[in-house]
Amino acid sequence: MARPFDDTTRRNIAELCAAFTRVPSERAEPELKRAAVAIALTEAESGPGTTFLLTRRAASLRAHAAQWALPGGRCDHGEMPAQAALRELHEELGVGLGESDVLGLLDDYPTRSGYLITPVVVWVGTSADIVPNPAEVASVHRVALDDIERADVFSFTRIPESTRRVIRFRHAGQHIHAPTAALIYQFAEVLAGRETRVAELEQPVFAWK
Repeated sequence: MARPFDDTTRRNIAELCAAFTRVPSERAEPELKRAAVAIALTEAESGPGTTFLLTRRAASLRAHAAQWALPGGRCDHGEMPAQAALRELHEELGVGLGESDVLGLLDDYPTRSGYLITPVVVWVGTSADIVPNPAEVASVHRVALDDIERADVFSFTRIPESTRRVIRFRHAGQHIHAPTAALIYQFAEVLAGRETRVAELEQPVFAWK
């Protein structure tokens, strides 16, 4: 059954995030550039459910062009992850939120390309207009929370280049890989009340650069 987009759902997810114990990354932070992404919860376009925003990056971008991603990017000097996630959400999708809209933070995820990503769960009000910035975003999609709580939506595979499992998230007939898939997977586990770690879940080789 869909989670309605209302104050009860907001409070419930905020409580689940508050109960989640973040674990510091085992990677040496000075070697990694800090980044943040927004798991931006908003109303479904049709029906009563709660969704989160997922984008396809613009094909013209220098790094990870045309890939699926959560809104986000590198932290500016002196920025905290929540501040960076809110700024990037505004720059990419035109959604202006404040720190009171932040529901919680998940584990940092170290990427093969040299970033330490902090996922920030935020609540987007019904009055927010979503206007993608074409220089950064090719398209924006709303993914129902029901869709990430199904048992068959995440899968794991192996690659010759690593001993770690590669995680995949099935969406719109395609496989979305880590880091995005790992962050979404941990959020789905938080929704289920579980503390599942994802830092060691692998990315495909094309995402290593």
